[in-house]
Amino acid sequence: MTTVREAPPSYLGGEYGLRSWLLTQDHKRIAILYLIGVSVFFLVGGLFAVLVRLELLTPAGDLFQSETYNKLFTLHGVFMVFFFLIPAIPAVLGNFLLPLMLGARDLAFPRINLLSWYIYVLGGLFTTYAMLAGGVDTGWTFYTPYSSTYSNSYVIATALGVFISGFSSILTGVNFIATTHKLRAPGLTWFRLPPFVWSMYATSLIMVLGTPVIAITILLVAVERLFHVGLFDPALGGDPILFQHLFWFYSHPAVYIMILPSMGVVSELVACFTKKRVFGYRFVAFSSLAIAVLGFLVWGHHMFVSGQSLYAGLVFSLLSFLVAVPSAIKVFNWTATLYRGSISFATPMLYALGFIGLFTVGGLTGVFLATLAFDVHVHDTYFVVAHFHFIMVGGTLMGYLGGLHYWWPKMFGRLYPEMLARITAVIIFAGFNLTFLPQFVLGYLGMPRRYHAYPDEFQVLNVLSTAGASILGLGFLMSTAYLPWSLRYGKKASSNPFDATGLEWQTASPPMAHNFEHVPEVHQEAYEREPEREAVHA
Repeated sequence: MTTVREAPPSYLGGEYGLRSWLLTQDHKRIAILYLIGVSVFFLVGGLFAVLVRLELLTPAGDLFQSETYNKLFTLHGVFMVFFFLIPAIPAVLGNFLLPLMLGARDLAFPRINLLSWYIYVLGGLFTTYAMLAGGVDTGWTFYTPYSSTYSNSYVIATALGVFISGFSSILTGVNFIATTHKLRAPGLTWFRLPPFVWSMYATSLIMVLGTPVIAITILLVAVERLFHVGLFDPALGGDPILFQHLFWFYSHPAVYIMILPSMGVVSELVACFTKKRVFGYRFVAFSSLAIAVLGFLVWGHHMFVSGQSLYAGLVFSLLSFLVAVPSAIKVFNWTATLYRGSISFATPMLYALGFIGLFTVGGLTGVFLATLAFDVHVHDTYFVVAHFHFIMVGGTLMGYLGGLHYWWPKMFGRLYPEMLARITAVIIFAGFNLTFLPQFVLGYLGMPRRYHAYPDEFQVLNVLSTAGASILGLGFLMSTAYLPWSLRYGKKASSNPFDATGLEWQTASPPMAHNFEHVPEVHQEAYEREPEREAVHA
């Protein structure tokens, strides 16, 4: 009589109760904790965006006072940038998938991973306190000397929240770098790594090298505000332009903290749903590192009208053109991968295609803004707002949603309603374009951002933008409804519902607590399908 050995319980089973989750060292559970956190902050930031668009529905500025409107767009920016866009893909998808893709049992430092989540929550609580206590009105960039000396809002509490959350990024980056170097499965060489791992590695380098700069800069703002030390206020002997240099030295690379992981997701989606290897794999991999390096050299293009020298402006303009090259390499290689591929228009692929289109528009308009003469005309107008959102929302958020839908069955072992998800993806894409395309025209015509009242001739375009925001919001609400619904009512997923390659698809859905029963050995290149050779288990 033979006995059938039961499969080990998934990471969702085994230990139950709130304590088991709050003290867990399992990278998958910590990813779910991050998923809950970033989702809450996304909804809060989205609520502020809705209020901003409602104010801009009419020219008179009659819904909120100007001070209240300043707080609305500031809190929208702070929550979205620092507590959603920056941590979303690294902390959720990166945490869950990196060990699985590397054939590891967990991240290199599980306790530090849990600590990074607690630090993230602590930072969010400080910023939430500032919101509830009365808000902050400095803009998400905290420009001095207004933020350091003159603002009467809760600047220090907000800045402290951002300062604390920065340490979460640093710890996550260190953890990912150590894991990628030390915990790869036998046979998983650097040039067999999935592009998602390459993108997370490049992102981690930016996190570790760039985040301390913004942390100390925000701390200096608090020091000047509390002790009136002359750092940034000219009245005290400080230099406000110094703050801009320090802030953008981090905050432009931070754009790539948001967009690089999304690019890695899109590479995975394109390879899976075309049933082909990514065209020019090594170019795609090295372009991630090139973006990470060049991202540190272009911060000055945010400061063309700040009074920096013409020669500095020319150098930053040239470097900004240069950083478009590795981004373009990725777009062209994805397009070449699509060519003559067996394309399946599943929900994740729709988000990937949406990413490619929207990111291309965002990248091309970024080249416009890197042009000195044109930037002077549209600086601080809605042209910049539209460009930024095409990169951040059209890029980062489309990649995040695509990755979430792609790995959702692996994360939870359940399938979402496919047709409803496809409809939602189309709604989000249409709503996004209707929201932000009119803003390019508004900015070119001269409407400045951060104003709650505007001339009557701009109303039609603003009404279109607000209508698009309504459609966009509907799409987000639909996805936040059917994804949780699928956890209870969705069909059970197989271990590889999309017929994908990669080590993460060679374990159960959802995975067991330690990912693999045996350490996998890798014998094939990334995305190799012919001859069909599965990884052999040692």
